[in-house]
Amino acid sequence: MLRLQRPLPERYTTASPEELVSLIAAAKKTLGDRLFILGHHYQRDEVMAWADARGDSFRLSVLAQQRPQAEFIVFCGVHFMAESADILTGDHQQVLLPDLNAGCSMADMADIDEVEEAWDALSRVVDIGRVVPITYMNSAANLKAFVARHGGAVCTSSNARAVLTWALERGDQVLFFPDQHLGRNTGFDLGYREGDMAVWNPRLDMGGLTDAECKESVLLLWKGHCSVHQRFQPDHVAAFRTGHPGGLVVVHPECSREVCALADQVGSTDYIIKAVAAAPAGSVIGVGTEIHLVNRLNNETPDKTVVSLDPLICPCSTMFRIDAAHLAWTLEGLVEGKVRNRITVDPDIAAQARIALDRMLSIT
Repeated sequence: MLRLQRPLPERYTTASPEELVSLIAAAKKTLGDRLFILGHHYQRDEVMAWADARGDSFRLSVLAQQRPQAEFIVFCGVHFMAESADILTGDHQQVLLPDLNAGCSMADMADIDEVEEAWDALSRVVDIGRVVPITYMNSAANLKAFVARHGGAVCTSSNARAVLTWALERGDQVLFFPDQHLGRNTGFDLGYREGDMAVWNPRLDMGGLTDAECKESVLLLWKGHCSVHQRFQPDHVAAFRTGHPGGLVVVHPECSREVCALADQVGSTDYIIKAVAAAPAGSVIGVGTEIHLVNRLNNETPDKTVVSLDPLICPCSTMFRIDAAHLAWTLEGLVEGKVRNRITVDPDIAAQARIALDRMLSIT
């Protein structure tokens, strides 16, 4: 998805870290309760320091919904997260994304045209009325609206098992997008095997599958992935265990099946945070997720050692686009009466997407 963020004025790009702190602090004080800043767990520390709430994408959107007095919701995350916040918050609230280029490569791997084409192609081969579409939270609002129209729901990494169970009680097959790894790991968790799953490649005719594969697969997994979590490899787990005998390995379910099978624990971002908190003092914990969260966990639990399984330390490059300079520019604009980078979802799409979100909440 193409998004254009204009260059910041030189006043912000040349400001020192101390000057940016002063600008942000002054603007935040002026705006008071009219402002609510959300910081995703993967955000850099210079931005997270100003967050009024921090968490994963859906939790932050719910918290914004619970803050009706806040006129401005500044979401320090990525585009699909800001869309979810706009869907859930009131008409009097405005959601802003400090840098429009802060997208999500995984979310962009499935767009509405490709998904509708896949649905039409499948309908020529299978009983489409028995296929339930499920989209991961990491997707655009129009995909959330699509699953609502076709009897599906949204899921998060925390509730994917419950949502897939619900879907397979209502149909024979699930089309799961955009992350194949979360779908596959959840499928194995439910007792399915590799032969029950097939990967749908949107760049190939019929997803690169035969008619028989389309008919026989319980889970049709979109060929998408998280650029950060796909970096983790079995060799990383082996190297950690060699260097830290008795250490604990905890990874996100967006990692490959091979990595998840070798881990001691697999779970969402919130699960990882709780797993680190629950580990005994003195533990060494190798974590397979974004580096800013890993470093923050290490800093905030001084009685434990928390390290990234990936020695090359790959941040979420799109989330990383939001920095103190963009936050200062956004907040000072609000002080001046300028709403910059507002994220809005078409009302019809928002209404449908909310149905899919509400279905998820009713399931879990």
